[in-house]
Amino acid sequence: MLYLHDVWVNWFEGEENGYNVCHFHEWRKDDGVELLDQVPLLKLDSCLFNYIENDLAELPQSLLDEIYQKAYLRKNHERIQLDYCFVATDGTGIIVVDTIGYNIPIRKSRLIPRQEQLVYEMVENHDTMNFEFEKKPTTSKEFHILAPSPGLMSGLTRKERQLKQLLFMALDQLRSSENVAEIRYWYTEWRPERYLEIQNLDFEEAWEQLYEETQYGWTSKHEHFCENLIKGQPFFEKLWEMENGSKVN
Repeated sequence: MLYLHDVWVNWFEGEENGYNVCHFHEWRKDDGVELLDQVPLLKLDSCLFNYIENDLAELPQSLLDEIYQKAYLRKNHERIQLDYCFVATDGTGIIVVDTIGYNIPIRKSRLIPRQEQLVYEMVENHDTMNFEFEKKPTTSKEFHILAPSPGLMSGLTRKERQLKQLLFMALDQLRSSENVAEIRYWYTEWRPERYLEIQNLDFEEAWEQLYEETQYGWTSKHEHFCENLIKGQPFFEKLWEMENGSKVN
């Protein structure tokens, strides 16, 4: 069994998609960074690695048995044993997982660059470990407005990803209202030059076209539209404030 020592982790909890588990250059001062005294390192095939990185499904029991109580957290000079915590790599990507006692990867983290390099060096001459389990990661994963595909988040910063997901949440709420006047208003806000054409669209047509046009990329136009769309909605405004450091204007 390979082990890493003195491992800094920045846990992202309940994240289904790996793109929301931020790499070191996107860590923030107010993130709750912890220090693992010791953690087992597993070299996995890419299929299982991707399944762990991009899902919240059950981990192979044989994998859990392999790493049971072999990791330790260092906190206030204490060494605290963790039931199921490990570092996984397929030789290309790296993810740290803590199940907090369950059998799914509840918390995930990346490593700092120096330790990433160490992982690659440590597994270079080691064979891949094979873990058999019933739920094979063969079915294609379904993405939707509240769980966007990686392609829609590619190239965006942490702040941009968070604001884009906030926009999608607001659009999803807008869809549930089924208010045709409201969706026409917001589509016109996005595309004022199409005002006359938009007035003739039914609700579903207007919403689908608005979503289609806003889902790619992230620009100042997206940000301004998102800010206007969430006005007067305290929960959304709080999420906005957390990312922007300022209240909705």
